[in-house]
Amino acid sequence: MPPLPPPRVSLAEVSRTTGAMMRRGDPPPLNAKEQPQLADLTECLFFSPGDGRIWLNDQRMVLMHTASLGTLRRELIETLGLERARGLLTRAGYESGARDARLVRERWADAELVPMFMAGTRLHALEGVVKVEPIAFEIDPERGHYSGEFLWHHSTEDDEHIQAYGVGTEPACWMQLGYAMGYVTGVLGKLVVFREVECRSMGAAHCRVFGKTAEAWGDVSEDLRYLNAQDFLATRTHGNMPAAVLGSTALADGAAGEMVGVSSAFKAACHMLNRVASTKATVLFTGESGVGKEMFAATLHRISPRQDQAFIAVNCAAIPENLVESELFGVERGAFTGATVSRPGRFERADGGTLFLDEIGTLSLVSQGKLLRALQQGEIERVGGVKTIAVDVRVVAATNVDLRAEVAAGRFREDLFYRLDVYPIHLPPLRERREDIPLLLSHFLHVYAQRHGRRPLGYTPRAVKALLGHGFPGNIRELQNMVERGVISADDGGVIDLPHMLRREQLGDGGMLSLSAAGGLSAEQRPRDEAAAPAAGLFEQLADPASSTLDLGALERRLMDEVVARAGNNLSAAARMLGLTRAQLAYRLRSGGSGPAGE
Repeated sequence: MPPLPPPRVSLAEVSRTTGAMMRRGDPPPLNAKEQPQLADLTECLFFSPGDGRIWLNDQRMVLMHTASLGTLRRELIETLGLERARGLLTRAGYESGARDARLVRERWADAELVPMFMAGTRLHALEGVVKVEPIAFEIDPERGHYSGEFLWHHSTEDDEHIQAYGVGTEPACWMQLGYAMGYVTGVLGKLVVFREVECRSMGAAHCRVFGKTAEAWGDVSEDLRYLNAQDFLATRTHGNMPAAVLGSTALADGAAGEMVGVSSAFKAACHMLNRVASTKATVLFTGESGVGKEMFAATLHRISPRQDQAFIAVNCAAIPENLVESELFGVERGAFTGATVSRPGRFERADGGTLFLDEIGTLSLVSQGKLLRALQQGEIERVGGVKTIAVDVRVVAATNVDLRAEVAAGRFREDLFYRLDVYPIHLPPLRERREDIPLLLSHFLHVYAQRHGRRPLGYTPRAVKALLGHGFPGNIRELQNMVERGVISADDGGVIDLPHMLRREQLGDGGMLSLSAAGGLSAEQRPRDEAAAPAAGLFEQLADPASSTLDLGALERRLMDEVVARAGNNLSAAARMLGLTRAQLAYRLRSGGSGPAGE
């Protein structure tokens, strides 16, 4: 059976009630005031059209033509056969549902039982898949009991299946069934199986599904056949998110952690690292400052045959020019004033292991020549020494400058460049692998919460949105600092918001757009630096720039129209929001402006 995402809280804590029930004929429980409501969920959906990304909280999404999905579905069926295609689509739906369940569990860990389950129906609709109408359900987390009946309207899967094959004799909402199983299983913490008993692809007016725990169904072998459970167990996960993981290594600040990522750039670098680790080849890491070059170098050593020997790291930029030779190759007693004892250099200390030379582009041409000789001959001489010392060292170098350009400019030796550039691995900046940001946010939150003894619940949607759109000139190091600052600044047991993480930083909006209550895309204002100019007053914000005057009637009309739209055209609700009676609001709307005082 598929793995069950571990709940962040116990089932008894999921709800402050012992269970929930909706009987057939009861109104759907979609108007409750408890979170998460649809407005709460839409806050998690935002768009970054400038760099081609859409996010649902920390999960990347995509808009596709349903016709394209229909073509993919048809070719899967015709290439793999009906059974295998159904299994693939069911598992894809299960994965989507499980991820949405994780989102709801983490963002609204203290939500009431019914809103938590109903959030899945809202998310399924928000993602454009299907409209879900609850008919009846019964949930008792204490007993691990669940049963539910739902109608599905406007199924995208049915539209495309009927377009390709017409009306048949079998249900066709495979991904939707997988989603329902993944979501409810993820929330309940116990396998729940859904079955479709009526389907538009069978000629029904709508789709009808029933969901129950596996024990309540009895024999679920047919259902599990399509989930093909072993596929879910093949990939190690981090926070329920499949990730390429290279085990435990050292963070830049010395905290124990893991190199984690899901982006194609990260996985490509990991693949190259694995390929070269077992060899003796010199590796050159390139990339901007803060992308994790030392972490990759340490991981390369740890997964190589030299893992039991020393890993010695040297920041070439931090060594004064007159001390480079003695630091790298060692000193004999009496070599110069103050050399009272002999001491080994970094090459000797790394004998049998790995020597990491960071910021190698800062070495002078003289130092480059001495380093080249050591690499070519495999031997060194201490400063003031008269004998050569053989060393077996694997050299790994890193640079944040273009060494080819430095060679062309005469600042870096060409022969040394080719000696180092045997196996180059480029680490792209964080802004080019934004898919890794959510995973890094989760990882660093866990690291710094443990270090500082805090219990943050997570991040606000606007904080996630802002970070996903930020350019991160300081790359992973900058993100680490911001998360650590947020963990310290936020209230214990609360969520981390932008003001907790920002001090001097100015986050650009990155072209990020949110989904408004009316269903359109709109930009969101972000907090500015405290040193920035104070916000303009209400007059300056609303006045016509051309005349610096206010049209009170137009402003009132705009306010009323927006409130009515927010209230879903419910005049009574809109009137309550404005502090008016329904009659007063209706009069103002008819008159197009302010009504008589005291009406």
